Amino acid sequence: MHILLVGAGLSGAVIGRKLAEAGHTCRIIDARDHIGGNCYTERDAESGVMVHVYGPHIFHTDDEEVWRYVNDFTQFMPYQNRVKSTTQGAVYSLPVNLLTINQFFDKTMNPAEAKDFIADQADTSITDPQTFEEQALRFVGRDLYEAFFKGYTEKQWGCSPTELPASILKRLPVRFNYDDNYFFHKFQGMPREGYTPMIEAILDHPNITVELSTLFTPDMAANADHIFWSGALDGYFDYRLGRLGYRTLDFERFTYDGDYQGCAVMNYGDRDVPFTRITEHKHFAPWENHEGSVCYREFSRSAEPEDIPYYPIRLVEEKALLEEYISLAEETPAVTFVGRLGTYRYLDMDVTIREALDTADMFLGTVEQGGMMPAFVKSPR
Repeated sequence: MHILLVGAGLSGAVIGRKLAEAGHTCRIIDARDHIGGNCYTERDAESGVMVHVYGPHIFHTDDEEVWRYVNDFTQFMPYQNRVKSTTQGAVYSLPVNLLTINQFFDKTMNPAEAKDFIADQADTSITDPQTFEEQALRFVGRDLYEAFFKGYTEKQWGCSPTELPASILKRLPVRFNYDDNYFFHKFQGMPREGYTPMIEAILDHPNITVELSTLFTPDMAANADHIFWSGALDGYFDYRLGRLGYRTLDFERFTYDGDYQGCAVMNYGDRDVPFTRITEHKHFAPWENHEGSVCYREFSRSAEPEDIPYYPIRLVEEKALLEEYISLAEETPAVTFVGRLGTYRYLDMDVTIREALDTADMFLGTVEQGGMMPAFVKSPR
């Protein structure tokens, strides 16, 4: 079959590779002038630092099959994300752990004492937290909430934490030991030469052609037996019902002769600091040595039509519009919507790859049985 995949990021590359290996002809197009989507990496010509052009991407997963998959296409090096936060005039370790708690409250508590202490800080009058703020106050108390979560969240999401669902905070752990590894996952690492060569290797198959700087046009559908769309869900329908809401990021790039901050990620929790964090990219590759440094200050804001969308907002208004677009998609034959933009969900890289593999498997099974491929393998609801 002739398959058109719109988007040369992880979703398009992984689906395309699996279908190509099964004998299908895959044409992959991308509006940008490079592959890899937001995972795109390139070396800075002056310093030699590997730069995550659209912000840092750290690979972490408990999915052993996905871990084996990415390692088939590149060499991953050990890497653990250890985040720091500057707030209220001091630097702390994140996620909130025993060191953070003891330093912040000027204590020397052991794990059991810290658990009891934080339990006393918590607002137990909140029995069923509905908002981000209620969850934080119930979980860690007002002092830690205001130092590490409130200002950062207001900057990241552009609204009060009282307007955000409690589920957002449930992803942020508090640890009563000195473990400052940001992620819990069994497999964690960074590709030795960045993500771009990995995606190039995935795309390297005789049944795959890649066309960059190429916009999708409706007439392309006439030459395809099926389309996998990893662009914006509302974009496929030319935004006819309105635009789904996204947050985008602006990066203020600067260089430094030496080590600027001593770590890869420094959050800024104070509301009066306009950026959310500074990332220093050479620290994402600790096996390399560079005198010079490339850093990004990150600013979050609402995405305009010309911006790159990063985080789906998914609040009440967006969810209502999303339902309408889901209905449109389900009425559209021979198109499957995939990935972060296609399903309007925030996805880590490992989940994106897992869903892409599952989508390709479903497609191959559907073709073999003569069935119809659904609009969504993983529902955006």
